[in-house]
Amino acid sequence: MFTAGGRIPEVFRYDKRMKSLRSAILLATAGLVSATYAVHGQAMASHEHTMAPPSTELKLTVEGNTKTLSVADLAALPQKTVTVHNEHTKADETYTGVALGDLLAGNGFAVGQATHRRMLRSYIKAEGTDKYWVLYSVTEIEGSEHAADVIVATSMNGKPLGDDGQIKLIDSADKKPQRWVRNLTAITLVSAE
Repeated sequence: MFTAGGRIPEVFRYDKRMKSLRSAILLATAGLVSATYAVHGQAMASHEHTMAPPSTELKLTVEGNTKTLSVADLAALPQKTVTVHNEHTKADETYTGVALGDLLAGNGFAVGQATHRRMLRSYIKAEGTDKYWVLYSVTEIEGSEHAADVIVATSMNGKPLGDDGQIKLIDSADKKPQRWVRNLTAITLVSAE
C-alpha cells in the first residue's frame, strides 16, 4: 500500500475520497428524505384539519343546462335511505337523500331505449367545495343497470351531515369511501361521444 518513499499512492487516496463523498451524499439524502416526510406529514395533517366551505346548494349540469338545487329542493324529492360501512370511521352510517339516477332523470337525462347507448358512454363528475372530485360511469348510478345505490344525501342517522356540509354523495357499493364527496357542490353529466 505504501511506496518506497512512505507515501500512499494516488489511486488509494482517490478511493478514500470517493468513499467519504458517498457517505456524505447518503447522509444528506437521508436528511432530505426525513425532512420531506416531516413536511409531507405536516401538510397531510393540516389538510385533514382544514375545513372546506360547507356545501349549501348543488349545481347540477345535464346536457349543458345547469340547475341550482337547495337542500330544501333535494329534500322535497323522493328519498332513499341506505346503510353503509364507513371504512374511515369503522362504523355503519345510515344516509337519506335522493337517488342520483332519479335526480338526473328529473333534470333531462331519463334512461330509456332512446338514451341507453348514450348512457353507456357517459360519466358523472362530482365535486366538493374543496375541489375534490370523482368520476362515476352513468351505469354505476342507474338503478336499472347496477345494484349499488348512489345518493345525494342530506342527512345521516336522521340528523344534518355536520362537518360534511349539507350535501354529500354516497355510494353503497364502494368498499372504501374514496368516491364519497363531502360538501358536494357540483354534479356534471358528460357524454363521451
